[in-house]
Amino acid sequence: MTCRRKFVPSSFIRPLAFAVTATLALAACSPLGTLNAVIPGNSYTLTADVAYGPLPRQRLDIYRPSSMAPQAGWPVVVFFYGGSWNRGEKADYKFVGEALASRGVLTLVADYRLYPQVRYPDFLKDSALALGYGLKEAVRLGGDARRVFVMGHSAGGYNAAMLALDARWLGEVGHAPKELAGFIGLAGPYDFLPMTNPDAQPVFFHPNYPSNTQPIEFAVNNAPRTFLGAAVKDSLIDPQRNTAGLADRLKSAGVPVTVKMYDGVNHITLVASLARPLRFLAPTLDDVVAFIGGTPVASAAATKAVAASN
Repeated sequence: MTCRRKFVPSSFIRPLAFAVTATLALAACSPLGTLNAVIPGNSYTLTADVAYGPLPRQRLDIYRPSSMAPQAGWPVVVFFYGGSWNRGEKADYKFVGEALASRGVLTLVADYRLYPQVRYPDFLKDSALALGYGLKEAVRLGGDARRVFVMGHSAGGYNAAMLALDARWLGEVGHAPKELAGFIGLAGPYDFLPMTNPDAQPVFFHPNYPSNTQPIEFAVNNAPRTFLGAAVKDSLIDPQRNTAGLADRLKSAGVPVTVKMYDGVNHITLVASLARPLRFLAPTLDDVVAFIGGTPVASAAATKAVAASN
């Protein structure tokens, strides 16, 4: 099936937004395609299909803001989408790249290998390569290497959390979590064993789960500053166990954490609320950008580590 972009008059945007909200859970290309069709194209410059590794799924799209970069460079976000580690395409998340770029954030949206091609932990290895690319290339792309954030939604939130909290993964590609300015998780699964989602169970070898797979196990005092957002009512991932639970564990370890629980959205429309037509659903974009803007740069030691890797 081919989704063709059509011109949508601005007077139709609000009704269209409600229609998209009602149909976002469908599997067809039209919901995300509709979101992407109505976002403006003048807020960013897209460089698509940039290789961060040698394999076909090891590609990312780069959204450079159209606004002038600050003297130190734009803050950088490396974003991972969800889909139970079974599905997803970076091109479907153009609305995320546009949303962040429109607010002056250099954004990298990355693909990673999916089940059944791979299982845990190979998608984390891909994600670490992509984030390592963002750390290494930030300055060349116009970003600030001291202000690199890892961000994800749902399964992508898990990927982002593991990179930010468990030093194994970035360590494999010559980097460390201390190089990150922050971690942003939207409706991520951070404490989910035993698994009940049949799509995701084989990804983690249910019921013979490998050890040390849960982000909440790595909530220690040197974790990056964290933003956690979730829907108050989420039928897929329990926000109290996962979002509130990880937030409490990080706070107890002394990590600065911002927590936002949103009414009026669900697991899927939470990330969709980043898109320009659906921002009336929740102030997710405003809150994420405020977190990025209010986060201090990475430490001097982290800056030296980034410089040494370039």
